[in-house]
Parts: sequence; structure tokens; C-alpha cells
Amino acid sequence: MRFSKEEVLKAMKHSIIVSCQALPGEPLYVEEKSIMYLMARAAKQAGATCIRTNSVRDVIAIKEETKLPVIGLIKKQYEGYESYITPTLKEVTELVEAEADVIALDCTMRRRGDGTTINEYIAKIKELYPDLVLMADISTYEEGVNAWKCGVDLVSTTMSGYTPYSLKVEGPDFELVKKLIEAVDIPVIAEGRVHTPELAKAMLETGAYAVVVGGAITRPFEIATRFMSAIK
Repeated sequence: MRFSKEEVLKAMKHSIIVSCQALPGEPLYVEEKSIMYLMARAAKQAGATCIRTNSVRDVIAIKEETKLPVIGLIKKQYEGYESYITPTLKEVTELVEAEADVIALDCTMRRRGDGTTINEYIAKIKELYPDLVLMADISTYEEGVNAWKCGVDLVSTTMSGYTPYSLKVEGPDFELVKKLIEAVDIPVIAEGRVHTPELAKAMLETGAYAVVVGGAITRPFEIATRFMSAIK
């Protein structure tokens, strides 16, 4: 069952969206079976009302476990593509079939291997799946405004600091969130380097519709590394 756009937006409003992801090569990635549903179970018990995750198997497992709205994406690197978050229609279709409630995709202006622009890509998705709820992962103000004009449903600052041309800051990009809130009339989701509860609270107070927290909750290697770095 897929949640409606209204149900998803109600669930995530003024909340922490917990990102439960593990990629091949990471300590919590198990080849034989997804275990991210356990992270999602913990997040739900803590009060989370929406989960973000990567891969078809994790979307399916987490929806079955939690019965919560799930933001799905597929991280895949293709030759010729600089973007890797749900980069082609193949991944979109796979997530639709897995019944992801929201699909997140890279909406930066970086080069696309199929020769299309991000505007053409979004238009094609909306043509094929007009009722699909789309989250634009962007890195700059211009990319966020462009995605909004293309008709996405949510804008997230996921890629801020992770493209060569975006602002590099140690913590969350508060200024980008503030500027987007003033410019667009769709929910702005704060994501990226939200390492503490205090930062998450500050982002919500800035006016973000919701805040995505991943590494600070669900990636023990990153958490442990921050502690080790601090004492060195």
C-alpha cells in the first residue's frame, strides 16, 4: 500500500525523518538480507513517523516492518552520470513497483549520461507517473528553485556541500534552507550533517518542514569515528 501525498506530508511535518541506509562495504550491509528494517524499527519506537532508505529491498522490508511512509531512492553510479541518487527511469520504475511513498532523486544540474537535462528527466517521470510524490535532492538555491518550477513536491538540501560548486560548511546549511523557504511554496526538508539533536531542533526552528537525520542515528561506524577523532 502506498500512502497518499497528503498522508505523507502530514506524517513528516515538523518531524525527524530517520534515514536508514547501508551500502555495500559498510559494516551494517549484509549481502544475504536487509537488516535496515531493524534500524527503522528502533526509529519508529523512538517516535519517527517517516523513514528514508536506499534500495528496493530496504523499501520493501521497512514498509513491511514499520507501516510508515517511506522515502525511497536507489544509489547507482552509471558511466557518464555524475549524479547517483535515482539517476534514471529504470530506478524510478523499480521504486514505484516497490511502492515507495516518495521517490528522492538527484536534481542537481550535473551532467547526465543519457543526454537529458534534469528538467527533461523530471518531466518524463511526471508524464509516466503523474501521481508520484517526488523529493528533489539539491545542492544550491538555484537547483532548488529550478526543481520547484519543474513541479516536484518537496525540496531537500541533501546534496549541499557534496557537489564541487556548492558551499562547504562543517554543519548543516542553514542559509540554504532559509533562502529556499522564502522562495518556494512547497515543503523544504533540511538534510546534511545534522549531527546532534540541537542542530535538528535549530533547523526546525529555522522553518524547515522536516529534518532528515541519518549518520548521527543509523551509521555506527560514522558515530564511532567522530568519537575517536574527537579524542585524538
